[in-house]
Amino acid sequence: MFKKVFTVLILLLSISTAISQEIMVNDQPIGEIDVKYLEIVGTSRGLSDKMNIEIDFGQDTKFFSGNKQTRVEDETGKRIKFNSMIDALNFMDKHGFKFVQAYVVEAKNDEIYHYLMKRK
Repeated sequence: MFKKVFTVLILLLSISTAISQEIMVNDQPIGEIDVKYLEIVGTSRGLSDKMNIEIDFGQDTKFFSGNKQTRVEDETGKRIKFNSMIDALNFMDKHGFKFVQAYVVEAKNDEIYHYLMKRK
């Protein structure tokens, strides 16, 4: 009996921990970013079919930090991977932003996708 109760408690704790995870951009929870507009910038990941996604909301970025300030991470600092720009678009919709406009820029045989988003 004790094992069953203990197992259920561990399961509930695991679920509540997973639900409470914060999504971060520039060490800020995505829901607390105080902006009206932001931009999703997507680039291909080399031989992978997934996308590198960065969020630009006008934050101050430092030259030597790479893209640390613009990448989407969980609360442990692990980068969140997106399957496509639509995956990122749906993700941002769930976090309170709606699509406004998109454009693509070609650079060095790569396409860079820009999706302008507005807070709902």
